[in-house]
Amino acid sequence: MGKIIDITSRVKSQNSSVNDKTSGAPIVDMTTAREEMLNKDRREVKRTILTEFVGAYAVLPERGLMKVTLYDISENGIAFDLELDEGVFLEGEEVACRVYLNHTTYFPFTVKVASSRRLEDEGVFRHGASFVKGTVNDVALHHFVKFIENVSAGLRKDGGDILVSNIS
Repeated sequence: MGKIIDITSRVKSQNSSVNDKTSGAPIVDMTTAREEMLNKDRREVKRTILTEFVGAYAVLPERGLMKVTLYDISENGIAFDLELDEGVFLEGEEVACRVYLNHTTYFPFTVKVASSRRLEDEGVFRHGASFVKGTVNDVALHHFVKFIENVSAGLRKDGGDILVSNIS
């Protein structure tokens, strides 16, 4: 066996000197710091706000279409609102959806609800959902999201522009 060095007295003196210090580095709550980092990471995905931009519906078996208001969209999923009296989708539930491009033309896709929360002041349940991958509309959905992102950057609000009438 080799020599054993007794460091007990050194450890005790360092512990007592650490405990004696009243001013030192600030104590950081790692839970708070971790949450801040996670929230920052979550928001690094580009999201486009869509409130009342396109028509969207959830398809409810044996009930029909239920209007949802798209709140935002990213390449990974969407956030949408349901009126409080319509109810709420449960976490983990898969929901068939449709985005209507006009009154009769739509493309379907499926989302998996990741979260929902009640927003009393807005009178809605806001749902966060991820796109279910592996469907026939994956490519169309990807291009739709890119289209919305690009178009929304240049959107303008109509301030009541005058239409030219057909003068004979």
